[in-house]
Amino acid sequence: MMRRRTLAAAVLAGPLAARARAQGRSWRIGFLTPRAQPVPPYRDAFSDAFRRGMSDLGYFEGKTLTIDWRYADGDYTRLAGLAAELVALNPPVIVTYGTAAAKALKAATTTVPIVVAAANDLLGAGIVESLARPGGNITGLSVIDVDVSAKQLELLKVAAPRLARVAVLINPGNAANPVVLRRLEASAPKLGVEIMPANAATPAEIEPAFEAAAQKGAGAMIVAADAFFSGQGQRIADAGLRHRLATIGIYQDHVPDGCLMSYGQDVADFHRQAARYVDRILRGAKPADLPVEQPTKFGFVLNARTAETLGLALPRALIASADRIVE
Repeated sequence: MMRRRTLAAAVLAGPLAARARAQGRSWRIGFLTPRAQPVPPYRDAFSDAFRRGMSDLGYFEGKTLTIDWRYADGDYTRLAGLAAELVALNPPVIVTYGTAAAKALKAATTTVPIVVAAANDLLGAGIVESLARPGGNITGLSVIDVDVSAKQLELLKVAAPRLARVAVLINPGNAANPVVLRRLEASAPKLGVEIMPANAATPAEIEPAFEAAAQKGAGAMIVAADAFFSGQGQRIADAGLRHRLATIGIYQDHVPDGCLMSYGQDVADFHRQAARYVDRILRGAKPADLPVEQPTKFGFVLNARTAETLGLALPRALIASADRIVE
């Protein structure tokens, strides 16, 4: 009996001792994102969520944690160089956001552990070998954007029943965005809607994309999931209101900025959850052995003020189905 208790205690002590060792020393990790550098520096919804996740696990920035941030400011051509910079620092782990950034790091190193906070279809993009056994040096969380775009189109049609033409804001530098476009083109006929692409790869291209869509008769804009777009909420919302296009995407923080709706996973919370992967790797786990997660909780956020500005009389059922309403 005593021997069984001793063995049980040893089994429990192993993970606890590993965490204590990890938390008892200082770590310097990297973080690569295509997003624009926030103001104040390094503080936005996504980075704050990641910090919160790390502090919840006992890692405190400025005390036991240093993060080397690298922002591409929406320029995907910079990702390869920034990835090489971080790899050269030889950190114990690099966190990243977005499919393009994950691919840049995959090309830059096969040894430094990589945690993807969120990216479209890690398996389909060839970044991991499988969801259950990622293989290699990369793991993390995968966004199911392709599967929610059709639902976003349905929500737009409910909000604006007379909607006949919908534009899709895509980033030509994001290989996953054309998949979203094709999925929407397949779903549109049964709703009596025509789909058109609207391209933007820089902040300056967002306004012209909305203007061109409005001139072609679009009444709404679906924002494809893209790490660059995620940091352009205010610019997207302003353009949508200026050209009277109802906007929807997966980013919940875009709705308070003035976008009409969001539907999908909470990408900021993905960043918080990524801290769990970092913690396990710092305690000795290998990315190849940590399954990729695809969180299945979806949220629907609605901006009632924007609906009023656009002259939309939203059905009561749609309002009642919202998880959160911005007044």
